[in-house]
Amino acid sequence: MTPIVQKKEQKMKVSELIEKLGLTVYTGAVGLDREISGGYVSDLLSDVMGNGKEGNVWVTLQNHMNVVAVASLKEMACVILVKGIVPGTEIVEKAVEEEIPILGSNENTFELSGEIYQLLN
Repeated sequence: MTPIVQKKEQKMKVSELIEKLGLTVYTGAVGLDREISGGYVSDLLSDVMGNGKEGNVWVTLQNHMNVVAVASLKEMACVILVKGIVPGTEIVEKAVEEEIPILGSNENTFELSGEIYQLLN
């Protein structure tokens, strides 16, 4: 009989993800010690509200205040904006207030999501 081997869950902090993927940090040191539990990719806020989970990295191209509200409500580990999208000042200020790291990447959603998946699994 083959023994059952449980896959060891990889724990990673937001700061480690930033380092490994070379992400841009828009919100300073806020929340960089948060632990990542998984990821979610969607540009539909209602989808993220219904299916995103606490500790998820949220990958999106949405760039408005409601992103911060949803990320805070769902207690996301961080939000990563793709394709070189830069958040406005008001969004950054609100994210700092809510302690939600807003990060950025020049990669597209597909490529970035694949890299995150490999790092977490």
